[in-house]
Amino acid sequence: MYQFLCIFFIYAFLGWCTEVSYAALQTGKFVNRGFLNGPVCPIYGFGVVIIIACLTPLKKNLLLLFLGSVVLTSLLELATGFVLEKLFHQRWWDYSNDPFNLGGYICLKFSIAWGFACLFVVDILHPTVELVIALMPRTVGWVLLAMAAASMAVDLAATVSTIVKVNRKLARIDQLAARIREASNEFGENLADRVLDAAEKGGDFRESIQDLKEGMEDWSEDVRDGLKENLDGAKEAIAQYRMESEMQKAERIQRRQERRQELEQLFENLKSEMDGRVLGQGRLMKAFPQMRSLNHKQALERLRRHISRR
Repeated sequence: MYQFLCIFFIYAFLGWCTEVSYAALQTGKFVNRGFLNGPVCPIYGFGVVIIIACLTPLKKNLLLLFLGSVVLTSLLELATGFVLEKLFHQRWWDYSNDPFNLGGYICLKFSIAWGFACLFVVDILHPTVELVIALMPRTVGWVLLAMAAASMAVDLAATVSTIVKVNRKLARIDQLAARIREASNEFGENLADRVLDAAEKGGDFRESIQDLKEGMEDWSEDVRDGLKENLDGAKEAIAQYRMESEMQKAERIQRRQERRQELEQLFENLKSEMDGRVLGQGRLMKAFPQMRSLNHKQALERLRRHISRR
């Protein structure tokens, strides 16, 4: 047990160093990679423990050691990605764009890389690690293990808390975005209604004018009297229409002002939500640049872009 615990924490740290170096080569800057905040990547620790425990008898056969390493590390990566996704509703890494991938959790390219890495570890690196463990006094080793385990437990609790808060934040961003779209759609529909009403009323006036022109062809006194009465009625109708139009216009203006104020408030709430900081959210997004939310994909992308512009 002591031996495996030491192996786990040593390789969790070395795995973190590997991830940081790989990210530095890709981005040209330091990125604190890994699920946890501290300098450890537990998946590497678990991976080496499994390889050492299961494949040490195959150490003399490099081909079987390589194939076994590819299978075991791929299964570990697949299980880890699947469990993390189900627990936190986030896809932490995604190989969907790489050829020969399985559900985006694993892909042939990295599985082969893990196989060669395990050959290096088992044949070259691990004998030195075993020597260091053997030379370290057992009491000192247990103290260091206790400190490392306590630190990892606190780190894990903080990371889980961060993920829960980020998920709640994403849910609020999505809700605000939906309300903004709804309010904007209603605002647009009001504008469209005004245009359609104006066009329809304009067509009615043209028809009325045409009717008047046709009616004036008969120039008899009775027709002129009837026309005068129709014109008087038309004036009253126009006055009534203008009054109703003014009232409708005032109501539309009031609705537009209310909707504009609502939109302004929603935008302010969204901006405040986006600006709000959750401890650790930025690190997680940098550590997992391909991370995507299963339930709030658009909100996560919107938040990622907002953070990158700060």
